[in-house]
Amino acid sequence: MIDYEALRGYVEKIGSRIGFAPKIGIVLGSGLGELADKMQSVYSISYMEIEGFPVSTVEDHVGQYVFGYIEDVPVVCMQGRVHYYEGYTMEEVVLPIRFMGMLGVEQVILTNAAGGISADFDTGDIVLLSDHIATFVPNPLIGYKAVDSADRFPDMTQVYDKGMREVMKSVAKEQNTTVKEGVYIQLTGPSYETPAEIKMAGLLGADIVGMSTACEAIAARHSKMKVCAISYVSNPAAGLGDVPLSHEDVKKQAKKTAGTVAKLIKGYCKAVKEQ
Repeated sequence: MIDYEALRGYVEKIGSRIGFAPKIGIVLGSGLGELADKMQSVYSISYMEIEGFPVSTVEDHVGQYVFGYIEDVPVVCMQGRVHYYEGYTMEEVVLPIRFMGMLGVEQVILTNAAGGISADFDTGDIVLLSDHIATFVPNPLIGYKAVDSADRFPDMTQVYDKGMREVMKSVAKEQNTTVKEGVYIQLTGPSYETPAEIKMAGLLGADIVGMSTACEAIAARHSKMKVCAISYVSNPAAGLGDVPLSHEDVKKQAKKTAGTVAKLIKGYCKAVKEQ
């Protein structure tokens, strides 16, 4: 059972240390952790230092919050996330997202490496999520104590904020970066999908596939935060490429794309500051 009252004590502790409320929360996926190292950092806290918090067990996911500024905008970065396949409950998986809402975050930028399903997407492409399919993982709101019926049954007609996407696309255009839009499907992992499962996902309308993000987006919307998600296609999904899938190859491609995604996020923060 997660003790949300105890977490409020950590919110007060962190607030006194950083002296500001972060406006934007950023979840750094595979290969993007270096963005947190390059920001104007004020304070960091490991997930292990927060009682009852899930801890990242995946290589390249450091597992800490980093507070500071990007383009003079107060932000908090999740340097590494936790996944359902690590053995946590779905409520635990999305706890770091809920905690960002408790800290005062208004907008969340989720990032991930994903497998490409659609023939329109190639390895290295950057995709802004327009929607997702989360039917194959437990809903993160199951069992969560709702205040009223609206909290119990939140609308998910527009999970990914259109306004945030438009700003991202405008920034990408200024940076001469091509971004596409698509539908993400979250499956549990940790095994990669079979060719038959990828065929099924494509028939359902999915353009890209991964093992995170959709559950986080649901929890963020439930916590009244606006959401934008950026996927970077790290490989063709199972059955669509010539080589077996491996986490090492995913990390290598993610690192190649990381600089472009980081630049896009920095440009977004600058645009938000000027609004």
